[in-house]
Amino acid sequence: MSAIKNVLDQLLAGLCIALFTALVLVVTWQVFTRQVIGDPSTWTSTTAQYLFVWLSLFGAAYVFSERGHIAVDFLARKTGGRAQKAVGAFTMLVVLAFALIVLIWGGLRGVGLTWAQNVSGLPVNVGQMYLALPVSGALITFYALHHLRKIAVGREAGLPINEDEEIGRHTSSMPLIASQDPRITETRLDPRLDPRLDGSSDPDDDTQKGR
Repeated sequence: MSAIKNVLDQLLAGLCIALFTALVLVVTWQVFTRQVIGDPSTWTSTTAQYLFVWLSLFGAAYVFSERGHIAVDFLARKTGGRAQKAVGAFTMLVVLAFALIVLIWGGLRGVGLTWAQNVSGLPVNVGQMYLALPVSGALITFYALHHLRKIAVGREAGLPINEDEEIGRHTSSMPLIASQDPRITETRLDPRLDPRLDGSSDPDDDTQKGR
């Protein structure tokens, strides 16, 4: 499953780059035709809207593959490893339910209802544009199952992103809970890693005292 995830990550990254590039070019052409030529293009507005929707959906799926979305985890980090594991599993189940019900099931219904509706100024129909919903839902479903399996077997913690004022935010393939991060605990306990704990005076302080 990890090999499939890596392939999907590469494909999603390339797709997001292509969608973003196309969006920039379309919007640039729209501004150029409106402000410079004085004859606004009729297809750029609709195209930009659909490109933005596609970029948002597939970009969200790509970020979810790395569990990089913003999370309010203040209370969860106050608990132990088991509780954090339960929170992580519950979160994946909620995301899985949303992807299955809203994105896949709802998206397929939307595709079926709008397949016969043509998009003004474009050689496609609305149903084809709505395909981004079930496709992104299938991707998010796969990623949710992938992370849920890794959490269940203990290969991934419930809260994968460790946060510290000096370290910042990061995601690793073998994430730890905040209380088990050796970079934080060693810094707090080893005076060699934190000069404020060894009792020695700061040379700048001695200089100031001598003054």
